[in-house]
Amino acid sequence: MLQAGAKTLSVSRGISLGIRQHCNKTPGRLTGSRGISLVSIRRVWDKTPGQLTVSGAVSGEQLGAKVKVQGWVRSVRAQKANLFLHVNDGSSLQSLQVVASSELNDPLLTFGSAVEVTGTLRKSPHHNQPVELEAQQIHVVGQCNPVDFPFKIKERHSLEYIRQFPHLRCRTNAFSSLLRIRSEATTAFHSYFKENGFVQIHTPVITSNDCEGAGELFQVEPSGPDNEEEENFFSVPAFLSVSGQLHLEVMSGAFSRVYSFGPTFRAENSQSRRHLAEFYMVEAEVSFTQSLEDLTKVMEDMFRSATEHVLAHCAEDVDLFHKHVTPGHRVTVEAMLKKRFPTITYSEAIDILNRSSENFAFPTDWGCDLQTEHEKYLVKHCGNVPVFVTDYPYDLKPFYARDNQDHSEHTAAAVDLLVPGVGELCGGSLREERLDLLRARLEEAGLEDTYSWYLDLRRFGSVPHGGFGLGFERYLQCILGVDNIKDVIPFPRFSHSCLL
Repeated sequence: MLQAGAKTLSVSRGISLGIRQHCNKTPGRLTGSRGISLVSIRRVWDKTPGQLTVSGAVSGEQLGAKVKVQGWVRSVRAQKANLFLHVNDGSSLQSLQVVASSELNDPLLTFGSAVEVTGTLRKSPHHNQPVELEAQQIHVVGQCNPVDFPFKIKERHSLEYIRQFPHLRCRTNAFSSLLRIRSEATTAFHSYFKENGFVQIHTPVITSNDCEGAGELFQVEPSGPDNEEEENFFSVPAFLSVSGQLHLEVMSGAFSRVYSFGPTFRAENSQSRRHLAEFYMVEAEVSFTQSLEDLTKVMEDMFRSATEHVLAHCAEDVDLFHKHVTPGHRVTVEAMLKKRFPTITYSEAIDILNRSSENFAFPTDWGCDLQTEHEKYLVKHCGNVPVFVTDYPYDLKPFYARDNQDHSEHTAAAVDLLVPGVGELCGGSLREERLDLLRARLEEAGLEDTYSWYLDLRRFGSVPHGGFGLGFERYLQCILGVDNIKDVIPFPRFSHSCLL
């Protein structure tokens, strides 16, 4: 360490060099009192192993160099003369093979243990792996008892089984792949919006509006002995957000394209495979539009862009799902990307359902809301590709949906995107920008005072606009073929379950 004002430079191997301010008259070169140049010092420092991720190692970075890799043991195989480990640090599906002398074996070196390995990265003589780490030192950082560990070496555990261990399931190949895919999909959505001129808005998690019709609410109240006042903490009832839509509509009065990506909440007592109490929503609002086609184009382009990005950047992880978890689903994903998404009206959808030979559990009369069984049938009927359903009955949609003023059926300019295996993925509408029609509907619902601020948006520089929301977990279900939504989120929240 070289200290200000000091005359001693200590090197990692204990070499002490006296540095004299005028000891060397040769320009461009500094020599210590023992004749050791700074070039020699660099050589000493260069021997310090560099930190390397497993993904960097298996891709051949720093081949031939001395490196240090940290991770968790996925397999251990001890022979008479050699020891073989596979180490993974979560940076890739592929693990790094470590080859060591049997002298480095340690009773604590077991499946699941955390290790730090120092050695030289070499080309592997085996065809099924490009490189291996020739270990000089193995340090067990954290031990793991493989008998008690719920995941067993060389066993393929089902998603249902690993779901029982939310604090440990990230240690499995399937769930670590899911988390890398989820991370990359998040990047893909943000990239799409940035490349297409959208401004990201951080909408609040705590809100006083309930985005009427979006779902049951979790009310937010303070707890503890110091919060026993009868008055609300915020002076008005407050809830966990069910949607950022209304806040995006506020912003669409100043920005032509906005979006948000964050957690939303539903207090629905559901144990279904499609619902969670807490999930992530991608929501967007587009100003200066009077066409549902403008919205469906954004939805379709966004879906294609994000999916192509994930397939390109997470090929190995997606393949794990398509080969071992949901065999054959790759064909469905490729079909979704090759074909344009068809559009049908709600009335056409009802006609298709009524002409089918299916025995539906729920009625299919005009005016009934579409149920999951109806949505999945419509997707299959349209070629097992995503399909847009537009122009829903006006009475089925919230106050902000634009009135089509088609008096024969009276529909709203609303649209849902239905996808294979899931049903509804996106829901959106044009927003009612006409002040008189909006005020009349709010008065009818008794909400005019509650949403007086919403009417102000129409009084001051209002423009025709529309938007939609996409359920991020349902998107992951769609592209991976995962049946249960609880298997595509790190910590699922649903009724009677809030572990961790």
